[in-house]
Amino acid sequence: MTRLDIETLRTLCAIVDHGGITRAAEKLALSQSAISHKVKRLETSLGSAVLTRRPGAPLLTDDGIKLLAYARRICALHDEAVQSLCKQPLSGRIRLGMTEDVTSSDLSLILGRFTRLHPAVSVHTRVQQSLVLQRQLENAEIDIALMQVFANQVRATDRLLFRDRLHWVKALDVEFEPDAAIPFLSYDDDCFYKNWAIGTDLHPSGLRIVLECASSAGIASAVRSGLGVALLPGRYVTDAMQILGGNFTEPPELAYVLRKGPTTSSEPVDTLAQEIVSRVTTQNELRVA
Repeated sequence: MTRLDIETLRTLCAIVDHGGITRAAEKLALSQSAISHKVKRLETSLGSAVLTRRPGAPLLTDDGIKLLAYARRICALHDEAVQSLCKQPLSGRIRLGMTEDVTSSDLSLILGRFTRLHPAVSVHTRVQQSLVLQRQLENAEIDIALMQVFANQVRATDRLLFRDRLHWVKALDVEFEPDAAIPFLSYDDDCFYKNWAIGTDLHPSGLRIVLECASSAGIASAVRSGLGVALLPGRYVTDAMQILGGNFTEPPELAYVLRKGPTTSSEPVDTLAQEIVSRVTTQNELRVA
């Protein structure tokens, strides 16, 4: 009977989380040949390939994607069992930053599970815009952040959680004067959506800001009320909204990432990061509550 080695499953997760064998080897303090050998032995045991090994192709084969979901669940359950029996419980303090839209997701379930497993770890959370969180990371005011960036700004050290599309949207029954400035529902000055929109030649008639709100839920409500157009992630677009194209420049793709501070080094932080990554990447999103 074929058996799956848990360290090999961890290696597969690391390859995906860090974007390839080279970076996974650096993270795991192993040689590339050692990583390749682990994967090859796994593939031989399963009788199927899990990595594509073709330039420009997705990292995982279909079987690899299927195995990754099991690997994350197996590793998470293993770690939970070890932690529950550990005589030296994890302790410390984590300063966590997150964006407002993340607070309205099922991240609360992940944090709840983490605090039950590690009652001696104190988690203090701040909710801010992504640009503010980045400044706080750089200033060592927080240890770790769940934030959005444009997909082309993902760093090699980020843990990519999932991607989403950014859309121009309006209410279904609203039309705007073709030669007038478009009423724009904006996030506040610390939002990189707004900075991109204002700094780009997006529409021949230009934009006229009629609302500023830091909340995605507030922006979505204003869109449904017909107050103007807005930029919203796909996870907030509903059947009551129309996605706009034509004269509207297509926005960049979004990436939700887990980013640590440049000087952050902490076992509690690393444990929480792994818990979030394993849970979120298994379901490919943080579901909106």
